[in-house]
Amino acid sequence: MPAAIATAIISAVLAFYSTQQDSHAHHVRYHHPKAISAAVSTQLFTVEHAVDGDTLALSNGERVRLIGVDTPESAVNPKLYRDAKRSGRNAKTILSTGAQAKLFTKKLCEGRKVRLETDTVLRDKYGRILAYVFLDDQTFVNAELVRSGYAHVYTISPNVKYKDYFLGLEREARENRKGFWGKG
Repeated sequence: MPAAIATAIISAVLAFYSTQQDSHAHHVRYHHPKAISAAVSTQLFTVEHAVDGDTLALSNGERVRLIGVDTPESAVNPKLYRDAKRSGRNAKTILSTGAQAKLFTKKLCEGRKVRLETDTVLRDKYGRILAYVFLDDQTFVNAELVRSGYAHVYTISPNVKYKDYFLGLEREARENRKGFWGKG
């Protein structure tokens, strides 16, 4: 089934790009020429719920991990303690900001239709689809999390298509003390 989904997405992208004219340039606004294996789905999926700030559960049973961003943990797990050790922040503070990020993602995405754009690597080690997510109104969810200060940039090569864009948004969020960057 996962291979069939990836094949369908890539087929849809190839068909889409082979038929589009300049009047549809907004569909390729974030297109990166080096990401040849990337796929942009024209199919819309419904978000069932936000698993956490950077992971969505779709109504078709798939889970989607947002590429290029990371939000604080919203549940007690081993990563929470690794993050606490790495950042010097206590677990309670991380959980609090993680809950805020999850709520932001929930309000932004739950029940909404989304379009997925993949990059070079299609799935992570947990089987989640790795994607840039766009709402039906073209809101770029990954970017909105960073812009609003609820996620920081977290890129893992080779999925780095929007790295520079995200870094600029993070810098602005920090300078403007948005979201958890406004916390003391």
